[in-house]
Amino acid sequence: MTSSIHPESIHPESIHPESPAKSAARSVIGIDLGGSAIKLGQFDWKGNCLKSITVPTPQPAYPEAVLSAMIAAIEQLDPAHQTVAIGVGTPGPADAAGRIARVAINLAGWQDIPLADWLEAKTGRATVLANDANCAGLGEYWLGAGRQFRQVILLTLGTGVGGAIILDGKLFTGHDGTAGELGLITLNPDGPACNSGNQGSLEQYASVRAIRRRTGLEPDELGVRARAGDPDALAFWQAYGRDLGAGLASLIYVLTPEAVILGGGVSASAEFFFPAIERELARRVLPSSRPGLQLLTAELGNQAGIVGAAKLAWQKYLEQDSHE
Repeated sequence: MTSSIHPESIHPESIHPESPAKSAARSVIGIDLGGSAIKLGQFDWKGNCLKSITVPTPQPAYPEAVLSAMIAAIEQLDPAHQTVAIGVGTPGPADAAGRIARVAINLAGWQDIPLADWLEAKTGRATVLANDANCAGLGEYWLGAGRQFRQVILLTLGTGVGGAIILDGKLFTGHDGTAGELGLITLNPDGPACNSGNQGSLEQYASVRAIRRRTGLEPDELGVRARAGDPDALAFWQAYGRDLGAGLASLIYVLTPEAVILGGGVSASAEFFFPAIERELARRVLPSSRPGLQLLTAELGNQAGIVGAAKLAWQKYLEQDSHE
């Protein structure tokens, strides 16, 4: 079934230089590799999702088993081999060239896996990798809440806190491919230990795990209680917004984005903590560093990853095409 996600709002640089008729015959595949499921979508150059499927991630998720599952799913999605490129979001950092999955969190045996090379060899399609949070950010920039902007940061408030940076319409990953770990900035030098080796990182105050530690409750339960007017839940969300706002203040001073987009499961309760974030930003950030700043919730939900991976695939194809 064909579906469209804001196709009218494509940024000018994402329009294919070929004629519309020629471009219309081409499509790419975006893949979101997760610990329990692999999502795949086939997208045209306007952002229309032509077809999508989800298959279980093999358990244990050794690289060779995941590769086999991906290849079978790609064949199922595109048996006529009409797609020209593949983008993959992985649960961990990729190298700067988008070739190697350096570490894949929650997947067994993943260390410096040349997944792009493997997929290219098996499918004959140009392939590029990126961190899954980066893909989500790129997806929101292309077709979601960030589509009106050129400078965007995204935080995913989930089990951890992931991030993505879009500068001048391009995904920023730094010289070694690992930039954008926005959840690992230091918020409190004496705060709880972080798995990253940091102490008092933003993730230790804004993630689902942090909320459980601080309240003994799940974020959705706190949201239900807040909607019912529970004063303790409302007070928690105020404190949560204050902490998140303090972390965002540092990011805004460095990156001066046009928009900050918050996604992930915790963002379902945004109505209770956005006002506290806004107050904190007004208090901490000079107006000159936040002119017209928009604080937004993500729009694409769990489809952001495959949308962003598809955008990466289009960029890969256009780059390769321009060099031929």
